[in-house]
Amino acid sequence: MHFQGMLEGDDLVKNKTAMKSNSNKTAKKSLSVPTDLTDDAVSEISSALRPLLADVFALYLKTKNFHWHMSGPHFRDYHLLLDEHADQIFEMTDDIAERARKIGGTTLHSIGDIAKYQTLMDNNEEFVPAHQMLAELCDDNQHLTRSLRAVHEVCDTHNDVATASLIENWIDQTERRTWFLAEIARD
Repeated sequence: MHFQGMLEGDDLVKNKTAMKSNSNKTAKKSLSVPTDLTDDAVSEISSALRPLLADVFALYLKTKNFHWHMSGPHFRDYHLLLDEHADQIFEMTDDIAERARKIGGTTLHSIGDIAKYQTLMDNNEEFVPAHQMLAELCDDNQHLTRSLRAVHEVCDTHNDVATASLIENWIDQTERRTWFLAEIARD
């Protein structure tokens, strides 16, 4: 069936490409936010925040995974600890994403973006012993601390004190989680 105004073949591809290009220009203009940061600063900071946010989501889900699948003699204590850690990690997500938007950048759009940008490894094993869970989360939190410090350096380069200030608090929280996990893993 042929509808009036429908395009066929090459014309359809050209029209879709033109529409996407116009859509991207409109989106960029619609998403712009007044800021005293340079365009390069916004680009570099929001680009640094994307993998950070992906890793925070990945760490949140891994922490919840281990919380749900915890077993052993210390089940209750570890189960509750990981739930507390997961809540704290999840709290970071909105702040990271909104920080990118406040300065006029963009952030993650989907689970696919998380998979594309994350640097932390997932753990999809059916069973992981409790001590291995804790050790892995300890390592992942240390990895996150290093990533937070690297993004802080980007912010310092561009005098983005607001993002840097948030990151300093997240470093402190992440180091506290690492400390708790490391102490427990000494058993």
